[in-house]
Amino acid sequence: MATLDFGLFETLPSVTNPQPALAYDELLSSILVAESVGYKYLFVIEHQSSPYPGISAPNVFLASVARATTTMRLGAMVYQLPFHHPVRLAQEISTLDQLSRGRVDFGIGYGVAVEEFESWGIDFAQRRAIGVEAMEIIKAAWADRKFSYNGRYWQLNDVYVQPPPFQQPHPPLWMGGHSTASFDYAAEHDIDLAQNIDVEPVIAEKFAYYHREWKKYGHPRERPRTMLVRHVHVAETDEIALAQAQPFMREGLAGQRGVNLAREVRPDAAPERKEVARIYSESTKGYDFWVGEGLAFVGSPETVIAAIERQQKLIGYDVLLAHHHITTMPDDLVNKSLKLFGERVIPAFSAAAAIA
Repeated sequence: MATLDFGLFETLPSVTNPQPALAYDELLSSILVAESVGYKYLFVIEHQSSPYPGISAPNVFLASVARATTTMRLGAMVYQLPFHHPVRLAQEISTLDQLSRGRVDFGIGYGVAVEEFESWGIDFAQRRAIGVEAMEIIKAAWADRKFSYNGRYWQLNDVYVQPPPFQQPHPPLWMGGHSTASFDYAAEHDIDLAQNIDVEPVIAEKFAYYHREWKKYGHPRERPRTMLVRHVHVAETDEIALAQAQPFMREGLAGQRGVNLAREVRPDAAPERKEVARIYSESTKGYDFWVGEGLAFVGSPETVIAAIERQQKLIGYDVLLAHHHITTMPDDLVNKSLKLFGERVIPAFSAAAAIA
């Protein structure tokens, strides 16, 4: 059995909670349990001006996580670069890296929801160009305490940057992407790749493409890493897990927002956007689609171990992020699944288990 690192992928599910402080407390409690049972990573998702579960101020929340944890690596998957001033984001990531003593991973992306950009007055069609320029500035801010930059979207003169990152030259980089353009950028710039939506055959093809492109640039390290996000629900038996998860799976991967996206996608939309919309729509069918397409692992620890092993062999990822919050599933079921996954599933993929 191949070794595999595991992490927790989290949103703030109680976005309509009249007491958001309680939702943050519940989420932090789950994260602490995850760290205690062997999860190596925590990634949260950023969303702006959207009812979809997410965290609008990821660095504020992650700072609290950094001081409450000791071993987990932390980050957002992804920071939507067009929504951030790059110098401020660079400094916030450096501060978070200092507070956590070098436990930050930096996940970058551009965003896929048109309505989020429209609300902020940001040109959706320019998001990639904005993001690329933002990354040039962020890398410059991490490389030099003082720098200038003259670009299309930002003009900076003698910017003094503080603090530097704890990790040198900077935190590990991940690219969250769906398109060939994103894979090409990640391959050229030696950035690890993460994915969260596509069905198994599509992800296998995309990861293979990324690895081929990465090799063309002759980067010094042996190989890049790939990461996959999947929903997970574990219970004592397959029957219990299915009974607990199925009602929430019928809500679909993105709830009503996903259904609306599938209806509203334009005929001239990019192919990857059409595919995401299709998956959102099809996921309302529930268990058969989610599990049949490899979008979720549901069952006993033994069933989930076998399913992960099969998928990991097919796709070849290095990190699996478990998303235990299946739509509106209550926290008690989420935390039971999270704990059982850590105690019974993660150890099966340890180095010792792989040798055995």
